[in-house]
Amino acid sequence: MSVMMIIDAKHMIAGRVGTFAAKQALQGEQVAIINSESAVISGTRVRVLEHWKNKYARGVPRKGPFVSRMPDRFLRRIIRGMLPNHQPRGREAFKRIMCYIGSPKLDGKVVKLDGASAEKLPGKYVTIGQVCTALGGKHEER
Repeated sequence: MSVMMIIDAKHMIAGRVGTFAAKQALQGEQVAIINSESAVISGTRVRVLEHWKNKYARGVPRKGPFVSRMPDRFLRRIIRGMLPNHQPRGREAFKRIMCYIGSPKLDGKVVKLDGASAEKLPGKYVTIGQVCTALGGKHEER
């Protein structure tokens, strides 16, 4: 088994973290993403919350779409869309990706992503924890 790659998502753009994690998982790496509640989605607060509330309210409870209100599962669902999850290699890669709330004690090397920092965003952004709380999640921002 290979060494686990740990990505700290604090103040990182969720999409950039997700694409990097998806590529690494497709290559056979075990990927852990910590501080997933602090990853950010670009856009104004009103626009981002309106988008996710619309997506959450769409459909019916038996058929979906299912949007989790836990930040770790929310980020993992975003990453699932970046994988070919209807093919066996995509499903296997998705099993290699784990997201965590906070920073648990894990063995592996922490990777710093250069182009994923939220400081490079010209406008506003919202954290995944704030989006999940607005959808009715019980997670509190730390």
